[in-house]
Amino acid sequence: MSHNLILASKNKGKIRELEAMIKREKLNYRVYSLEDFPEIPEIVEDGTTFKENALKKASMVAQYTGFLTIADDSGLEVDYLGGAPGIYSARFAGEPKSDRRNNQKLLKLMQGVPMDKRTARFRCVIAIVTISGENYITEGVCEGIIAKEPHGEGGFGFDPLFYLPEYKKTMAELDAREKNRISHRAKAFQGAVGILKTLNEKK
Repeated sequence: MSHNLILASKNKGKIRELEAMIKREKLNYRVYSLEDFPEIPEIVEDGTTFKENALKKASMVAQYTGFLTIADDSGLEVDYLGGAPGIYSARFAGEPKSDRRNNQKLLKLMQGVPMDKRTARFRCVIAIVTISGENYITEGVCEGIIAKEPHGEGGFGFDPLFYLPEYKKTMAELDAREKNRISHRAKAFQGAVGILKTLNEKK
């Protein structure tokens, strides 16, 4: 018998990634998403950290569905900007959300900043909340540099500006398999799968 697990997201890419990892690890979970529960009201992410937002989403969805729940929050932290945009990454240039405008704003703020001061990282925090209310946190980080102009057609968000020196490519120039191996989300998901494995064995 498989156990129910819900990913508190409508992002099809994230759902596929989690399903693939669960299948690879031969874990006994059936994965649902927020698409399967359209009646769940939108959750306002009003925390001050990635951890607070991920925990809030996971806790509320677990209470609503009665399923083991996994939720993530992630974003870009630029050292020169004191860690901004951080939790405001998706709405960096305001509403409505726009990757293009977010990238333009970042380039404008980083104009004239030398390469050695353009260090940044993508950070992803994942929260897992059980039916009984226990919670677990896992985190993944990917270090890079803010490029001076966008490169690549893949990915989304700030990927075209996030340059990885060891690959000599931006995140948007990596193929999906490579990105899913080294990205902040992939690392956080790997940690989450380890926790799910432990929970699976307890049942």
